[in-house]
Amino acid sequence: MNKLITALLFLFTSFTKTEFKGYLLTTNQGHVSFFSHTAVENIQAVNNQVLSVIDLSKNEIAISILMNAFVFEKALMQEHFSTSYMETDLYPKATFEGEILGLNLSAKQAQTRLIKGKLTIRNITKDVTVKARIEKKNGVYVFEGDLDILISDFKIKIPPILSPNIAKNINAKFKFEYYPDEK
Repeated sequence: MNKLITALLFLFTSFTKTEFKGYLLTTNQGHVSFFSHTAVENIQAVNNQVLSVIDLSKNEIAISILMNAFVFEKALMQEHFSTSYMETDLYPKATFEGEILGLNLSAKQAQTRLIKGKLTIRNITKDVTVKARIEKKNGVYVFEGDLDILISDFKIKIPPILSPNIAKNINAKFKFEYYPDEK
């Protein structure tokens, strides 16, 4: 896993290719969105600048999400998210490191697999299991899925006056298109 994290950090800082040609799949335009539904208000945000690397030799995955890259419909929502709830100046990114269980690299059709790993938000790490639909099309692996995140797990504080506006359980969706890393 250390090599995978090193490779992700290398990609994140320089966007150059790595020495693991043939084993790594990468994306720097992954898509992550989240949705909060309450009777008072719906809140949705999208981030299309998510970095991720998969090491096919180990079935490992690493993801890095810049939290201030989420875009909201209303500027005030984005400001509250960045400054009050996520404190992006203190916690600029969220990460996920995990293992893809039972990935069949020779599958011709889409497969649903579990990904077990550690999700870190606001420097708090939780074990999670995510179900992902994985499909290979023309040499490109597409991973899609979603997970529910309890805001209390990551000590995200919502002022009492705004509590009715924000769901306690946030649904996050992801879609990544991984391309082979070439020298």
